[in-house]
Amino acid sequence: MPGRVLVVDDVLPNVKLLEAKLSAEYFNVITAMNGPDALILADKESPDIILLDIMMPAMDGFEVCRRLKANVKTQHIPVVMVTALSDNSDRVKGLESGADDFLTKPVNDIALFARVRSLVRLKTMMDEWRLREQTSHELGVMLQADQVKEVDTADAAILIVEDNPIDIANIEDILRAGASRIDTEMSPTKGVERAATGDYDLVITSLGLSQGDALRVCSQLRAQEKTRQVPILLVGEDDQMPRIAKGLDLGVNDYLIKPIDRNELMARVRTQIRRRRYQDRLRDNYEKSLSLALTDSLTGLYNRRYLFSHLQGLTTRTGGSNKAMSILLMDLDHFKRVNDTYGHVVGDDVLREIAKRILVNVRNFDLVARLGGEEFVIVMPDADREIAERVAERLRRKIAEAPFMRDAASTESIDLSVSIGIADNAEVQGDPTELLRRADIALYHAKNAGRNCVRLYDPAIETPGNKGVRTLNSAD
Repeated sequence: MPGRVLVVDDVLPNVKLLEAKLSAEYFNVITAMNGPDALILADKESPDIILLDIMMPAMDGFEVCRRLKANVKTQHIPVVMVTALSDNSDRVKGLESGADDFLTKPVNDIALFARVRSLVRLKTMMDEWRLREQTSHELGVMLQADQVKEVDTADAAILIVEDNPIDIANIEDILRAGASRIDTEMSPTKGVERAATGDYDLVITSLGLSQGDALRVCSQLRAQEKTRQVPILLVGEDDQMPRIAKGLDLGVNDYLIKPIDRNELMARVRTQIRRRRYQDRLRDNYEKSLSLALTDSLTGLYNRRYLFSHLQGLTTRTGGSNKAMSILLMDLDHFKRVNDTYGHVVGDDVLREIAKRILVNVRNFDLVARLGGEEFVIVMPDADREIAERVAERLRRKIAEAPFMRDAASTESIDLSVSIGIADNAEVQGDPTELLRRADIALYHAKNAGRNCVRLYDPAIETPGNKGVRTLNSAD
């Protein structure tokens, strides 16, 4: 998931080296040679991540980071400090000023790319939750949550998955002052099971597990619904960087290199707990704020009014950043026959089932709405048409291959299928109505092709008769 990276360093060769490395990995790179310029660019360009040198004249990296985190517009941008300083006190100072990581020059490319990818993914998810909060706030149904720096980290519940008694005792001793509950589990399998039932703020596990594979533990935690959002802190050795990088790609939030420094461990733990609780607060406030004015009472999905408000904000935000976005417009084939044959009660059950199948087959930050009747819309930020087509085809199969059962006691089933039209924002910037119109034309094309299929928008299918297939707006 390439994104926009701001590189800040007062030494031009360092800037050019990082710019070349990141560009080769398809990141969009912007640069600044000093702290004041970095603050201006961060505020204006809203990059996905900032790579920040510490030793700069006039304003050092610590001060730049503190100012970034004090600004509401930039406080959510991940910051990685890249510096020749290697003392633990400097590392801790950087983390306490708000940095997410601290990479020592010469930078290990594996660590750099894995960390950048991980933090860009995190920012994408957090941006989506904050955008949803903003949308609800603008509609007058909720107050915005506290800022992340105001979130309390006291009384945390932490699970340690480790089979070395000495390391367990060391970590427990460090964490005891700030956590109300510290549980340990020496078995990786039992650790995963315990994490799913323990309501933890953080899981700490070691790459040096002798009884199992720590990366398998991380993968299983991310695969389970109850632990998918729980932060994971991985502890490893300096020579295990390739496996640490793999862990970051699997969804690990942070890592720590042995020997464990007390202050660094506490700083990283506080950062992860604060971020988790902030995200939970966003989610809780957002869910509490939803009302019938914003959701479809039948399916529980977002309704037409919310869809257009959210989509307007999303297209405005992505309009100048070259970020991909796709829309899937889905229509249930021959739904009138279902209502006519089985009645509206069964028809309503079918619509609810379709909504469930959509939700379990899209990403957790994709937005799903019921446009009306038997039509559904899926908004996919950071997804080009190739990704959108794969998702749409998977959705089509999941619906077509599993007939709908009328009720638990009945053996009678109803075969269902959907037609899906896809449009992306490659040539549409800041106009959600046009994006939906194109998806609607693609859907119209799918239905003309025999239904139960997926079609991408193509200008070649525009005709005088379908340029205005329907008027898609938020007025009704």
